[in-house]
Amino acid sequence: MSKRVVVVGGGISGMQTALSLKSLGFEPLILEQSRQLGGKVADWHLLFPSFTPAEEVTVPLIRAVRQNGILVRLGCKVVSIESRRVILCSGERIDCDAVVLCSGSTLFDATIKEEYGYGIYDNVYTSADIEKMMNNECVATASGAAPERIAILHCVGSRDEKVCQRHCSKVCCITGVKQAIELKKLFPKAEIFNFYMDIRMFGPGYEELYRQAQIDYNIHFVRGRISEASPLMDGRVQIKAEDTLTGRPLRMSVDMLVLMIGMRANDDNAFLSSSSGAELAPNGFFKSRNSFVDNVLSTKDGIFLAGTVSSPKTIGQSLNEATTVAHRVAEYLNYGN
Repeated sequence: MSKRVVVVGGGISGMQTALSLKSLGFEPLILEQSRQLGGKVADWHLLFPSFTPAEEVTVPLIRAVRQNGILVRLGCKVVSIESRRVILCSGERIDCDAVVLCSGSTLFDATIKEEYGYGIYDNVYTSADIEKMMNNECVATASGAAPERIAILHCVGSRDEKVCQRHCSKVCCITGVKQAIELKKLFPKAEIFNFYMDIRMFGPGYEELYRQAQIDYNIHFVRGRISEASPLMDGRVQIKAEDTLTGRPLRMSVDMLVLMIGMRANDDNAFLSSSSGAELAPNGFFKSRNSFVDNVLSTKDGIFLAGTVSSPKTIGQSLNEATTVAHRVAEYLNYGN
C-alpha cells in the first residue's frame, strides 16, 4: 500500500506538494481550513513583476489536483500534530506516515497601527484591499470618485519593533511598485507617492520594474516613514512624514492611503509546535533544521515545511520548495524511516 502524507494547507504550496508527492507514488491528503483551494494567491489580481493574472497560477493547480484524484478535505482545521497523526478541531484523528506543513502565513492586521487610521478613517486601505478592488474592477475613493493623489506606505507590520515584527516580509516593496503602476494605468492623471524605509528589489526583473515605475510612469519615491494620518473634512487623508534624504518634514493631503501590509506567523503555529515538538524561530515562523541544505525539514522527524510557514517567500520560491519537499519526504519514507 502507498504511504499517506498529510499536507496541511491547500494554497499553492500545499497543492504543488501534493501533486509532487502523487507523482512519486504516495497518497497525499490535503487538509484546508477554508472552503476553497488556492490560499491567499487566489485573492490576488496581478502578480509581480510580470503582471501575470493570479488565476493563471491557481486555476491550473486546482485543476491538476482534481484530475489526479488527490484527496482534499475542506473546512478542516488542524489543531494538533502528533507522531504520525494529525488531530482536527472536530476531534477526528487522521493517521499518516508523514506531515508537510504548508499552512502559510497571516497578513498583518493594519488596525494595530492606529496612527494610520485603518478601519477608522475613510480612504485608508491595505494592499490586500487594493487587490480585491482591482479584481472587482471598482477601484475608487469612498465617495466613488477617481483619486487624484495616492500615497503608498511600505513596511506596515514589517521591520517594526513596536509591533514585535522585526523581520522583512520580502515582497512588500515590489508589491508597492506593482500596485503603483496598476493605479497609474487606471488613473493616468493621479500623482502617486511611495514612502519607504529602504527599497529592496532583490528578484529577477524587480529593479527594472522599479526604474520603469519612475521613468515611464512618473511615480514618486520618498525615503521616509509616515508618522501619522488624520481625516480632513472633505474625506481626504492628511499625512505627516519626513523626507530623510533631505531632512525636511513633509505634509500632504491624499485621496487614498494604501498600507503595504507584511506577513506574520500564524497564531496556530504555537499550538502546532507544542503538540508536535517542531520548533519555532523567534519570529514565530517554523524553524528549519538547516537554512541551507535542510530548509524544508522541521526540527522534528517526520514533519516537513514548504512555503511561507517557515518565512516570507515569493510565489516562485514557495512552488520550488513544494517540489523539493516532496522528494525529501520520499527519501525519509523510503530510506530513513
